[in-house]
Amino acid sequence: MPELPEVETVRKTLELLVLGKKIKDVSVFWPKMIKNPIETDEFIDSLRGQEILEMRRRGKFLIFYLDDVALVSHLRMEGKYNLSDQEDPIEKHTHVIFHFTDGTELRYRDVRKFGTMHLFKKGEELLHLPLLQLGPEPFLSEFTVDYLAGKLGRTDRIVKATLLDQTILVGLGNIYVDEALFRAGIHPDRKSKSLSQEEMVQLHREIIHTLTEAVEMGGSTIRSYVNSQGQMGMFQQNLYVYSRKDEPCRNCGTPIEKKVSAGRGTHYCPRCQR
Repeated sequence: MPELPEVETVRKTLELLVLGKKIKDVSVFWPKMIKNPIETDEFIDSLRGQEILEMRRRGKFLIFYLDDVALVSHLRMEGKYNLSDQEDPIEKHTHVIFHFTDGTELRYRDVRKFGTMHLFKKGEELLHLPLLQLGPEPFLSEFTVDYLAGKLGRTDRIVKATLLDQTILVGLGNIYVDEALFRAGIHPDRKSKSLSQEEMVQLHREIIHTLTEAVEMGGSTIRSYVNSQGQMGMFQQNLYVYSRKDEPCRNCGTPIEKKVSAGRGTHYCPRCQR
């Protein structure tokens, strides 16, 4: 599943591709993808004639801001947006097409059909699920050491599970939780409240540093992720533990191990993260 760096990269590329374009019509081939409004015809009618004015991101969600409405989109496992000419052949697994007045189309393709779209009146998108219960953004001022320490210090959950909780902090998924914990020298199965103040400071720092580096490099191309222009991210070349089972730790040479923690495949160094 794309995490914060990948979704931010998609946002940036879509910003270059679709701002200022006006929607002539919308084709929906998989209605179950549209979660709000329930009626597909209402979804389409609400988007006709709307111009895309701004692209934002909230956690792992993309937000298209138009004249009167906000479209909240989650890519889930393999969702992809692609700008095409209307004459181009439609690829298999294309489920939603936004037809623009200039003859181009923004096509949403999703092999697994897990992606979702919610449409709200502009200004109300943060007042409803799925955005309502999200925690702070890791790059904003409200994500402080004190905030992180307060959340970790009050739970018996392992730190891996706590960091994956999007109501506590948005944008982190399996890849970047593993990477941040390695950089901070913290074992993923440590109880959250067992971390010292020094470890809290280090973890806070490494979460921000890891995500910043990943955004700058366009995210990690794991499995099939590419941005909206078909370009691959490059941060996978900097991964310390994720997807490196049995390979030597870049710090100490110990083979990287993999186990299941918080229901997810988890990579760590048994020496650097005791």
